[in-house]
Amino acid sequence: MRNRSMAGLFMVALLATATTAPPVSAEWGDDSWLSNIIGPERLAHGDEFGCHGYEGVVTAEEIWVIEACKGYIAEFTNASRWDSHPISFGVPGQHLDEVTATALVEAGFEIVGDLLTEAPEGLTTMTRNGGSLEQGVADRELLESVEEDALVSIYWEARKDDLKLREDEGVMSWLEQQDVWFTTWGEWHHHRMSGNEVVVTVEGSTITATLPNQSSWAVPGTVRLQFDTRVVRVTDFSGMDLMVIEANQRNLLTGWSETADGLLLTIEPGMTASIELDGEPNSALSTPQVTFNGLHHAVTVVGHHTTNLFQWSSDFQKSDLVFTWLIERPADIEMNWALPVIAAAVLIAVPVSINYLVKRDQRELFE
Repeated sequence: MRNRSMAGLFMVALLATATTAPPVSAEWGDDSWLSNIIGPERLAHGDEFGCHGYEGVVTAEEIWVIEACKGYIAEFTNASRWDSHPISFGVPGQHLDEVTATALVEAGFEIVGDLLTEAPEGLTTMTRNGGSLEQGVADRELLESVEEDALVSIYWEARKDDLKLREDEGVMSWLEQQDVWFTTWGEWHHHRMSGNEVVVTVEGSTITATLPNQSSWAVPGTVRLQFDTRVVRVTDFSGMDLMVIEANQRNLLTGWSETADGLLLTIEPGMTASIELDGEPNSALSTPQVTFNGLHHAVTVVGHHTTNLFQWSSDFQKSDLVFTWLIERPADIEMNWALPVIAAAVLIAVPVSINYLVKRDQRELFE
């Protein structure tokens, strides 16, 4: 009887060990979709890759995450079609402490968002002002009341815990039909900066516009030129005609479009454009533009906590919407190496123990 109890206790101990052994936490996983198929497609579409840190780690408590996340993105992809290094970082909450803000600036980040109530020194804050794209949460009325030249930043997260979230297809379809500029945090920010840097001069019947090279992202800038004569030709520094931008163009590119009192001109850093007029203008006025192509305002969808680009973007492969993906390096939970050993031991021990007990009972019956 005593042996039977000991065998039972042995099996209970094995099973208890198997169920209570902690998982080995790990090293960090990689999202190979950043470099394979999906990532390149999203870059070509005009998307941006920013940072959201490491899954399960509070950035303000673990400052190393800032540089590590930057390096993680650089290992797999460029941040944008305009530059390789990421400049946008997603931070939780309404406040950002000075130490974290300084670390972000030193790492080359320029933009933070999207719930902060004030902008830390050296950083630009983006605000979640467009609600969410989630089904049942999206607010079309909010999106219809946007001010001119604003950047609408819409929240998106594909999964929360193990729950897959669905996008609001009605709101998404409506957005795609609007005359708005589809852009990203970084592109919008640097387009505005570049527009302010364009230098315009007038000599006779020729207007010259030059955008100096920028120290960060090489994003084009737009200016509105107003004059009282007719445009004959618009060329670049080599004498090639600049492309005419169509009225329905909603993605940033270089070129020009005629307006009632002049033209809109979009040029990239390091570029000079010449506008040849049919006569010397009485005056010429240059005004930097916040929004591209004379559109009312700009829109970006911000993918938060993006640990798997395929899962986060799979419903938008055919959409015109442009995304700012805040990439979060996923945790890679590894199974404890002891679990398979314990499981094998249990499989062997159970039949052996049962066989032993049966034979012992049989011997006791005949004694």
